[in-house]
Amino acid sequence: MHEWALAEAVVSFVSDRADRPRRIRVLLGELQNVDEEIFLSALKEMMDDVEIDLTREECVLRCNACKKDMKLKDLGEEERELVHFLPEAVHAYVSCPLCGSRDFTIEKGRGVVIESVEGS
Repeated sequence: MHEWALAEAVVSFVSDRADRPRRIRVLLGELQNVDEEIFLSALKEMMDDVEIDLTREECVLRCNACKKDMKLKDLGEEERELVHFLPEAVHAYVSCPLCGSRDFTIEKGRGVVIESVEGS
């Protein structure tokens, strides 16, 4: 389960920045495909007195040719799976529905971002 490894990385990051963290805000990119319940449970087990706010960031793909934005939910199931496992190669299996280009940028929805750490 990569949720526990991600939680350990968050705890390590937070511990390096606050002696006694009270609250953290974490942004979960849709492409990470994190099970929020497991991730939150892991964080709470490792940081039992810390308030944890999780926000999911929707994936946005932008066509570099015509600038049309697409969301992961707009793609077919097979395309969504491929984008999740190999997002850098989105151009190989997705084309813009507007202009047909295969030149895309992932604008939002990648990674796990610690937005803020509040300590006492």
